[in-house]
Amino acid sequence: MSDDDKRDDRWTTGPELTPEQARQAREGSPADAAVADVEPSGDEDAETLRERQRLAQLAMMDRWIDGVLVEQRRSRRWKLFFRFFFALLILASLATTFYGLFVAPGAAAPAGRHLGVVEVKGVIDSESPASAQRVIEGLERAWRAEQAEAVVLHVNSPGGSPVQSQRIFDAVMRLREEGNKPIVAVVEDIGASGAYYVAAAADEIVAAPASLVGSIGVIHAGFGFEEAIERLGVERRVFTAGENKAFLDPFSTVAEAQRDFWQEVLATTHQQFIDDVRAGRGDRLADDERLFSGLIWTGEQAQALGLVDELGSLDTLARRFEGARLQDYTPRLDPFERISRQFGRVAAEWVGLPQAETPVRYQLP
Repeated sequence: MSDDDKRDDRWTTGPELTPEQARQAREGSPADAAVADVEPSGDEDAETLRERQRLAQLAMMDRWIDGVLVEQRRSRRWKLFFRFFFALLILASLATTFYGLFVAPGAAAPAGRHLGVVEVKGVIDSESPASAQRVIEGLERAWRAEQAEAVVLHVNSPGGSPVQSQRIFDAVMRLREEGNKPIVAVVEDIGASGAYYVAAAADEIVAAPASLVGSIGVIHAGFGFEEAIERLGVERRVFTAGENKAFLDPFSTVAEAQRDFWQEVLATTHQQFIDDVRAGRGDRLADDERLFSGLIWTGEQAQALGLVDELGSLDTLARRFEGARLQDYTPRLDPFERISRQFGRVAAEWVGLPQAETPVRYQLP
């Protein structure tokens, strides 16, 4: 091919580029793809080719702008979704709180004959659903309900705090002495230790044959790490005023006198438990030295020992009252209060702050 033919060959030389087109070609702008896709035909001049390239560039820019707009619309939709979701969550939370604070506690007693049920479920503790304040409030509401033929303590608990158990016991005994309506404790799966303490105040105890009942005792459990800390080469620094202030510290040795003193504390608390069970159950208790040893029995065994009056359940109790329906009088829990309490407890444990609960427990180990 001659030099003149090469200069006139559009396939090798192509159209001349303007400075702006050359800059775009070097930078790799979106229009490059459009220019690269335009293949010159043999019968069109440079002006036509440039026009085709310009139109291709415009089409490419339109597609790019459409993509940007689609992405922006998608982003706006997600933002609106999350804003709506959080607004709905806040509204639901406010509605739940309003219902728990203002509607549920003041709910009117149902019409018709019924049994007023109060739940004692889980560990008995001041910060748990089975706190003395909550249980006593439910007892008072069920007791005042005119259509409630009986107050039923529905017990399903391994026990817990001695003080909380004593508070509920005293409240039940006070209502029992008024004598307006019977108070019946129904043990579901377990009614042990502090939970049995509560049930013993009722006029009658009903338990399932396979339930676990009893465990009339006191426990305090801990660990001794004094040798482990010495082997690790760690120095324990505890400053106290009073020689016995830190005698329960797990990294310190317990002296014999301190051990005897703490055993006396447990024995005193145990005797309080025994006295109240005797006051609640009276002559129904069998003359068996194992009763107050901390042993736990099935409902069937407990009936033979006088710890339980009858074998049955909530259903059998309802049939005894000629099919009276069950009405729960246990105060509703505020979900935000429960969350805040749990968060506070976890945070306190994480930073090592002492807990308010007593180390002495009427509870299964």
